[in-house]
Amino acid sequence: MWILWIIIALLVLVVLSFIVIYNTLITKRVRCNEAWSQIDVQLKRRHDLIPNLVETVKGYASHERETLENVIQARNQAVQAQGVKQQEQAENMLTGALRQLFALSESYPNLKANENFAQLHEELTSTENRIAFARQHYNTAAAEYNTARQKFPNSVVAGMFSFKPREYFEIEDPTHREAPQVKF
Repeated sequence: MWILWIIIALLVLVVLSFIVIYNTLITKRVRCNEAWSQIDVQLKRRHDLIPNLVETVKGYASHERETLENVIQARNQAVQAQGVKQQEQAENMLTGALRQLFALSESYPNLKANENFAQLHEELTSTENRIAFARQHYNTAAAEYNTARQKFPNSVVAGMFSFKPREYFEIEDPTHREAPQVKF
């Protein structure tokens, strides 16, 4: 009789362990989703600011059409990007295009002095800082999830229920690691 109770207790313990592990993995996956949505919100804010910035620059530097078109094209690609890696690549291209735009403003003193341009630049810089924070939060959540997913016995439960690893949202080009800066 004792052996039966021990077997039942062990089975209950195993089932409870599976439930706890499953719920932990679900919680960590939801945190990753929430963290990604925060990045998405900040990227949308960034994407919404760019057309206003381009319009402001157009008034002062209309013959710099190629730079403006590069910014618009990079923005459109970033808006349409799907998934972490594609979004990462598109945002890196957009950051590079914005750097060109801000470098262009150095050639136009009236543009640099424009209040609207200065305000848009400040908002964009603030948004870049928010994106960096959201990216850090997402990568932390992804690291916690991936670590929990790989630990034993979690890896058994993760394999049984198809918990996939999360990619990190990284910046490949070290020159893109800083927010665009324009000195007035």
